[in-house]
Amino acid sequence: MSKVAIIGAGVSGLSMANYLEKNNLDYHLYERRTKDDLKGHGFILPKEGIEYLSEIIDINDLYTKGSFLKKYIHYCHNGNVLSEKDLDNVFVISRSTLIEVLSQNIPADKIFYRNTLNLTGFSDGKAELEFEDHTKLQADVVIASDGSRSRIRRAIFQDEVMKAVRENEVVNIIENEEIASQIEGNFHKFHHEDGGLTFGVLKLSPTKILWYCQFDITRYFINEDYTADCIKQFMLDNFGDWNPLVSSIVKESSYDNAHIWRVYELEKLNPFHYKNIAFLGDAAHPLIPFTSQGVTSALKDSYILTQLLLENKDLKETFQKYEEERKPEIEIHIKNGRILLEQFLLPVSEQPKDSLPISYK
Repeated sequence: MSKVAIIGAGVSGLSMANYLEKNNLDYHLYERRTKDDLKGHGFILPKEGIEYLSEIIDINDLYTKGSFLKKYIHYCHNGNVLSEKDLDNVFVISRSTLIEVLSQNIPADKIFYRNTLNLTGFSDGKAELEFEDHTKLQADVVIASDGSRSRIRRAIFQDEVMKAVRENEVVNIIENEEIASQIEGNFHKFHHEDGGLTFGVLKLSPTKILWYCQFDITRYFINEDYTADCIKQFMLDNFGDWNPLVSSIVKESSYDNAHIWRVYELEKLNPFHYKNIAFLGDAAHPLIPFTSQGVTSALKDSYILTQLLLENKDLKETFQKYEEERKPEIEIHIKNGRILLEQFLLPVSEQPKDSLPISYK
């Protein structure tokens, strides 16, 4: 197998690197950020995602670093229970921990941080890649895993339309043993009775809680400067009088590392490949957060693309099969995500009682 260059060392890029490492395929991984830049806070992994992870990491080690969620409990913002559903092996883990776990199997000489690669054109059917110091990188296969706003994808598909989704999020982690002790290992989600505003609570460990809020951007506004004080004030203004569990988390949290997630989606999916470049994870198919399928989809992309690279010598055929296998499922998740978004915007009284905040194909 020829040399593979992976652009982006988030979950999708690291997953691909792990599968290539496992199968003794030659690769190098390039990340524009520093090694300790671990913005973003947590992931929900349905059962299928755990199965794919178990192919490349010590899954029992992973289980010590996160938590299984037993039930999904849906509340009104005042704490009245609206519905409960059992969950089947749904796991929650912090982003930084998952990145650390996925990085453990990657040799230090195969991953390069603070290395930004730009696509400058194509020659003989291959991408011409250049670092910021203008040195060039030669690769037979390029895997673009540089996120939902992929620079590589936008350089190729210049007519694509990325549109803002009518929902944004604040995501944070609080370390507070007293509050964590009040929470069982369930997925708790509080929904304002008028719709368009939610607060989710997931217990990571006996002392840590992952929490997030989702808000309708046409009705709720957060200052664009994103300072810790600004985010805290937004949370206090909109959640300070909710159920005591929610209000206590909001008031006791530090906001120094709170993450604002401005959500965008492609109006129409691009091809998942172009010449010798394949797109992976969010770079191929940004999924809105309601699906809870971002990590699992990236893992499946990585697994399937690796298997096809092993089986086929013709790169064009390999990439075509990759898209044919992955695109139909992704389109289901996109459709489900939009349905869940519409439900989120509805008043509680008009929402279906049996839905889950997870897309299943």
